[in-house]
Amino acid sequence: MQKIVDFILELDKLKGITRKVRPLGLDRFENSAEHSWQLAMLAGLLMPFAESSMDSNRVIRMLLVHDIGEIDAGDRIAYAEEGWEEHSAAELAGVTRIFGMLPENQGAEFLGLWQEFQDDETPEAHFAHAVDRAMPVLLNLANGGQTWQENGISYERVVRRVAPPIQAGCPALWSYLQPRLEEAQRKGFFGA
Repeated sequence: MQKIVDFILELDKLKGITRKVRPLGLDRFENSAEHSWQLAMLAGLLMPFAESSMDSNRVIRMLLVHDIGEIDAGDRIAYAEEGWEEHSAAELAGVTRIFGMLPENQGAEFLGLWQEFQDDETPEAHFAHAVDRAMPVLLNLANGGQTWQENGISYERVVRRVAPPIQAGCPALWSYLQPRLEEAQRKGFFGA
């Protein structure tokens, strides 16, 4: 029991990892815990749009653990174009430490889910990646492109980063987002 309590209290640190997008109607940036929770909700709701049958519980659990390494490594803006290998290595070290706090079988299970997300080879991982890439887009579309404008992120850069994983994991979601991104470009939501 103590290992589980120590682990869950360690996860509280995710609330202090700030991201680059603001929650709707708030002046502060969202944190990684909020992001993971919202992704899990979105994945559950989008499951009927998945191209193939998959284990929804696995997808939701994957999304709940996918950013835990940020406790040690911090967050990176999704549109960064360099430094991903170093950041992934730092996240792996973080999840190894944090999941190592749990009883061995539970820690190994979570590490496996985290690695499955990183490898992005299963239908569940493809779907989880689609959801992970879509949520910041949805927030930016709803808040006038806040992150894109503040960080000088162009329309082309957004599409280059989000289109492939969303198309691979949930084509119906890309069909929804693509015209909205085009409209956002016409409205000037993107940075230079």
